[in-house]
Amino acid sequence: EQEHVVLLHDFTFRDPQDILAELKGGGGGHAGHAMGGMLNDIQFDAYLANDRTLADPEVVRVGKATQIRLRIINGSAASNMWIDLGALQGELIAVDGNAVFPLNGSLFPLAIAQRADIRVKLPEGSGAWPILFRPEGLGARTGIYLATQGAEIAKLASEGEMAPEVNLVQEMKLRSVAVLPPEPVTRTEILTLTGGGMDYLWGLNGKSSMHETIFTVRENERIEIIMQNQTGMAHPMHLHGHYFKVAAINNVPIEGALRDTILVPPSTSVTIRFAADNPGNWAFHCHHLYHMNAGMMGAIRYSNAA
Repeated sequence: EQEHVVLLHDFTFRDPQDILAELKGGGGGHAGHAMGGMLNDIQFDAYLANDRTLADPEVVRVGKATQIRLRIINGSAASNMWIDLGALQGELIAVDGNAVFPLNGSLFPLAIAQRADIRVKLPEGSGAWPILFRPEGLGARTGIYLATQGAEIAKLASEGEMAPEVNLVQEMKLRSVAVLPPEPVTRTEILTLTGGGMDYLWGLNGKSSMHETIFTVRENERIEIIMQNQTGMAHPMHLHGHYFKVAAINNVPIEGALRDTILVPPSTSVTIRFAADNPGNWAFHCHHLYHMNAGMMGAIRYSNAA
């Protein structure tokens, strides 16, 4: 089948260090929202799909009735997105590089740093079909076109309807194709996501740091982590060096997807499990890069690692 990679970005003309300093000083988009619940605390100048806006979108040429696999990467610094297929229907067939049993739809959430493979079968005949990417809580949007040769490309505005909050409704439905060995959990750790006051300090278990060891593991353990979000913002939590299974959401057990990044919304608990099979010191952090650089980052360290 035809394949195409789409890399999403949020773009600002400002220096990110200046933005972070403003946030830590009690200003910027976070001001007045601390701990009150919000979707976006950074204001961006543009949203890009493969470095282009809807003013000059990428046009992917396809055949009539082509089946195309879109490999979509949310490379945004601070924006959870929705994938909007518009009039088309698609099948979500993989997340974060791991196959899932196909899930049909036309609207799919994609948190910061997550990846989604969506298979789309185009209608018979000629045409041009926009695939839009919409940051949550905003009317802004970007996108690409799937178009047969010679099809007219309609101009779309870069503003549309406000996108809803990205949630875990779809996550509850995802099922991994890979079956993990039925080995018991050897240890459970609680990880609270904390901070987000007017000082714009974020943390893990109440500590705001970039280099603290959160906990140590031993090789061949099977670890369960229960992440509890006590802040007013969602956090896409990313573990380096491992894939994990999403095992429960708000204490409801699921046979979920294999991932390396999972969104933890406010006042929500997400449980993950992974095999400690890759010795080293591995970063575990919020992939909202301003939250990460303001303290929501630590490491999982193997006790036998150098």
